[in-house]
Amino acid sequence: MSRPIQINNHPFRFLLYLEWILLVLAISTSALPELPPRFASKFPELTIGCLIIFGLMGLRLPTTNNINKIIYTASEILLLLIIGIFGGRTARLFPFLYLILVTRSCLIFQLPGRLVVTGFSFALFLITLNTRLPRALPPQAQERFRFITFNTALLFGLSLIFVLLLMNTVLSERHSREKLAAANEKLREYALRIENQATLEERNRIAREIHDSLGHSLTALNLQLETALKLWQSNPERSQTFLARAKELGSKALKDVRQSVSTMRANPLQDKTLEQAIAILLEDFYRANGIVPICLINLDDPPPTEINVALYRIIQESLTNISKYAQATEVILELTSTKRSLRLMVQDNGRGFDIKQNTTGFGLQSMRDRTLALGGEFTINTTPNAGCQIIVDIPLFRLIR
Repeated sequence: MSRPIQINNHPFRFLLYLEWILLVLAISTSALPELPPRFASKFPELTIGCLIIFGLMGLRLPTTNNINKIIYTASEILLLLIIGIFGGRTARLFPFLYLILVTRSCLIFQLPGRLVVTGFSFALFLITLNTRLPRALPPQAQERFRFITFNTALLFGLSLIFVLLLMNTVLSERHSREKLAAANEKLREYALRIENQATLEERNRIAREIHDSLGHSLTALNLQLETALKLWQSNPERSQTFLARAKELGSKALKDVRQSVSTMRANPLQDKTLEQAIAILLEDFYRANGIVPICLINLDDPPPTEINVALYRIIQESLTNISKYAQATEVILELTSTKRSLRLMVQDNGRGFDIKQNTTGFGLQSMRDRTLALGGEFTINTTPNAGCQIIVDIPLFRLIR
């Protein structure tokens, strides 16, 4: 913690409330009139003043400068020593005040400092206890009183150790939760960066495809139309051939535009389930390639939204690569899930490729980044002339918030 511990950022507010209750009891005990003179406070004003100062010190605990921590703790020990010696009836509540000292030390010191403060607390408790021992007692009574004193000291020492161990455990658990929360936050930021990077690369890839495919189609279309115009008067039949080719190029350009727009949609699953969106992809694939993909979907529960979008994009990219490069006659898509994991497999019997020469492609890299952003594993099994198999394994339990 980089700033002092105060009321607004106290890690354990209930400890602060407990301190106030004990201090109010101690002040009330010191202020009440005492009938037996030997129980009366020697300096009630001093005792009450020390208790108030001790309580106010708990409203701001130093956490950064070691010198400030030592001065702060030494001042607390001095105040409690004064209260223990001059407090009268307040001395009965004195051990509880030392417990407050130990809990505060656990909040501002590491383990060595906590052990030192706990040792000081026990030593000063023994000193204060010794000042209250009666001197003029029969030998048998003295033995009995020493036995009671020893038991009291042992019980108090065990109480200090218990409080120290309890605070160490609670603080360790809190620290672990904070580290886990920070790690989760970094993971979400990393996933967002990966998603943004993948989106940027995908847009760049689409821009290149539009430039290459659509630009080429429109250029060829323009040449076909110019040739048809030139031949319209001299050779009408041949000009019709160029016009038919121009119509084919126009249809292809329109198809490329529609595919690019579909790919760039921000939310392709809007108003659709994942199964419905996959069915549309497979239908478009059939219309473009004349291949009916074999689709097997078995989902126990609907995956989270971020997984749905990533799966859709991975399947879309896989089918696009098969259409362009695979020259396949059979495509298999399997999507299965359990309570702990989800598995996607896209396989074709096409010409495959050398994985060492193609892993840097934007399409494959985009699929890999999307998978890694979800904490999953991305695997490609392919060799030239032996088809291609893409496997995505995503552990669902990592995504539970």
